[in-house]
Amino acid sequence: MTILEVANHKHLQQEFLLLPVRLYEYDKNWIRPLDQDIENTFNPEKNKYFKHGEAIRWILQDTSGKTIGRVAAFINQETANKEEQPTGGMGFFECIEDESAAFLLFDTCKNWLAGKGMEAMDGPINFGERDSFWGLMTKGWQFEPTYKMPWTKAYYIQFFEKYGFKDYFQQYVYVTPIRAATVAPTVEEKARRIYENPDYTFRHIEKSKLAKYGEDFRTIFNEGWAKFPGVKAMTEEQASNLVKQMKPIIDEELTWFAYAGERPIAFFIVIPDINQIVKHLNGKFGVWEKAKFMLLLMRGVITRTCGVIFGVVPDYQGKGVESAIALRFRQAGRDNPHYQYETIDMNWVGDFNPKMNRFVSQLGTTRDKEYITYRYLFDRTKEFKRCPRVG
Repeated sequence: MTILEVANHKHLQQEFLLLPVRLYEYDKNWIRPLDQDIENTFNPEKNKYFKHGEAIRWILQDTSGKTIGRVAAFINQETANKEEQPTGGMGFFECIEDESAAFLLFDTCKNWLAGKGMEAMDGPINFGERDSFWGLMTKGWQFEPTYKMPWTKAYYIQFFEKYGFKDYFQQYVYVTPIRAATVAPTVEEKARRIYENPDYTFRHIEKSKLAKYGEDFRTIFNEGWAKFPGVKAMTEEQASNLVKQMKPIIDEELTWFAYAGERPIAFFIVIPDINQIVKHLNGKFGVWEKAKFMLLLMRGVITRTCGVIFGVVPDYQGKGVESAIALRFRQAGRDNPHYQYETIDMNWVGDFNPKMNRFVSQLGTTRDKEYITYRYLFDRTKEFKRCPRVG
């Protein structure tokens, strides 16, 4: 077997993209990611993480020259040295069902990271935000993945655990119908009291005022989310870029903000799941695919939504605002007879946040998809510690 660095070799870049197409050929619910979403991860001009980090990727070929595996390794210097052991990452792992091949890919990442001063690696993760290509799938193969969520082989679990990776944290996807969900009565009652209180108002996002909502998002995020492990405060530029990227797919009735007076105190960012269109594009997003995307978007083929992020500023938590903001977009669905959306996938609820898990479980949800983020300590004599809980 031969490890080859992908670098800027066009042929090897194609092999990196096409291996999953071959591996998942018979997985009926797998949806091929857009090639550009993968390639942009490794493009310093597209990925801001290269400002404070570096990444490398490889493919693995057998003696006949056939690609049988791939993997990437990366270091984010802004977070690597905040851990007890300096920690890098590995991800985009794909491999045939061959333990020796898998272990060679793991070894390649470990050796590269150790050479850069790292003492541990997390994986499989992304060289970017946690909402994209993060974690190893352990449950949910009977469902389609939402946009940029992982899809991995069941036999990968044994590869990771036999090599010595340990469960650092788990993240869950809770799914519920929008109109017909059976929400806990206590949640409904808390929401009703907030709706009747004139001190609070709820507004859905407006495309004509994205700059304002981008800043409101940043304010709430930095107060309510930047305390979580591995999460940094958001800059004004980052917030502005985020809403600009989201603009083409924003449905104003899906994303809601809560205010106490004029102070932004909560948000629930929900977007249409564009994977229901991406699955028809075969990984491409050129001129014709963009036209097809817009045509299918206008035809209303998307029936599934994604709860991207949910947050309440600390001094308004526990007052019922969580319940009110979580249920507000559902009311739009009940009020509109032409509402096209049927379900919501509440993505990425970490097991290190038990308070959020308890709350989401009261919203008429089922935990349909589960993932593990593993950690591997290079010094096997050191004590392994799971991700600390928050809240």
